[in-house]
Order: sequence, then structure tokens, then C-alpha cells
Amino acid sequence: MTLAATAGVFAENAAKGDYAEVNGMRMYYEVSGSGDPIVVLHGAYMNIPAMGGIIPALAKSHTVYAIEFQGHGRTEDIDRPITYPNLADDVAVFMDEVGLEKADIFGYSMGAAAGLRLAIDHPKKVDQLVTASVSYDMAGSQPAFLEMIPTMTPEMFIGSPMEDAWKQYAPDPEGFRPFVERMIALEHEPLAWGEEVKALKSPVLIIAGDADMMTLEHIVSMFRLLGGGAPGDMGKPLGASRLAILPATSHTAVIDQVDLLMGFIEPFLKGETPKGMFDQ
Repeated sequence: MTLAATAGVFAENAAKGDYAEVNGMRMYYEVSGSGDPIVVLHGAYMNIPAMGGIIPALAKSHTVYAIEFQGHGRTEDIDRPITYPNLADDVAVFMDEVGLEKADIFGYSMGAAAGLRLAIDHPKKVDQLVTASVSYDMAGSQPAFLEMIPTMTPEMFIGSPMEDAWKQYAPDPEGFRPFVERMIALEHEPLAWGEEVKALKSPVLIIAGDADMMTLEHIVSMFRLLGGGAPGDMGKPLGASRLAILPATSHTAVIDQVDLLMGFIEPFLKGETPKGMFDQ
């Protein structure tokens, strides 16, 4: 490939930032790549750059719409609780604003829960859903995490490197305390979606670390709710949903293992499965 051609491909795939009017706020988003659309939803206290290499990796074969949620990155905070139903509604309105009738969804942590809620509340918007590090019920969280939630205060975050990183992009650099208060309140929101998950029609790829913030038993229970876990060599087709556990991986280590993630995500989105001995 010539230097000029390489520059052309780079320019075509470079992320382009813009704002959309979504539920009373200006939501920042970036579009990159080409191909079938996929909407990328970041985790709590994160932004688009903090998602690292997964966005450019997806952009090699997809048109990626990466958004920044309420109060995150360059999206302004508004006087409204940050809840998973609100975040899911924001994604649905965003998709309408940019002309996406339906798309694949990739979410990490908080973004995965928002994506799961999107599939529940707005099923026609979701083609295939990839969730990395998500719980569908707070009861499935690690006991140590459940014990920590009542101790969370804004002072744990104010004055920390996390605040400095947040101020780098925030439209209102003085608004960190109310933002953190909303985020702490999110941890106290009821979360018990088992019956709604069981009723989902969209195929779901569940990705988690083996040392994640939810128990392994909880992750497997979600897979079973989605119809997974049956033997695959007994003459019946595999279920549409899939499960992938990353070894030696904590919650925050999941998103940076780009090659491993893409090895799971791309075959899932393409509907490809490994062939067994009894497959024809």
C-alpha cells in the first residue's frame, strides 16, 4: 500500500467527534471506522479515551459510535439521577438522533449494565449485545464489594487523581462533587433483573474476569438465564448467547486485553462457532 493510500485509510477511520441533543443534555460522541454499526458504552468514571484500544480494534470492521454518558468526559452533567434506566433511555434517544434504527452494542461495567437495560427496555434497538463485567442482580456481587458500598462517600474521590482526570474533559470542572454523589447513589439503586434477562430475545455475549466484581456463580447463572450451558454434542444446536471468562483477570483488567476480547467478540458478531466432532 502506498503512503498516500495508507493516509487515506487512516483519515477514513479516524474518530470524528460531535454532540447530540439527548434528554436535556449535550452528549458527546465519536464515530470511527466503517461497516455494521456498533455502539460502545464505557464504564463508570470513564470516557472514550479511557476505553483504550478496544474502540480502534472494533473500528477495523465496524462503524463505531462511542458515547460519553451523563457527567462523563465531555458530556455535561444535568440535575437528574444517574440510573440504569436513564442511561439506557439516553442511548436509545442518541441512536434516534444519529439515525441508528438498530445496532450491535458493546458495554463495559456500568456501560454493560446500561446496554443490558437497553436490551430490556428498548429491544428493537439492539441487534447483538456484548457485556463485559456486568451483574443483573446486586445479590451476585462479590461480598467484599457489597460491604464497601455503604462506606462510599464523595471524600473518597474528591482531591484524588480520579478528579484530576475527570476535570480534563468536564464542561464544568467545578461540578465533580454532585457528579460523584449521583454515581454513589447509582451503587444503591435496586438491581434485580433476572426475569427480564430471561425474557431477552437478543443474543448476548457475556465476558467477565475470573476475579471480577461479581461472583463466577452469578456470571454462570446469567448465562443459564439466556439459555446457555447445555451440552453441545447431543444433536441440538447451540444457544445464541455465549460466555467467556478471562483468566487471572480483575474487573479493571478486563477492558485492556484487546486481542483476547476481539477473539471473542468478532466471531460472536459474525455468528461463527468452533466446529465440533459431530457438526456436519
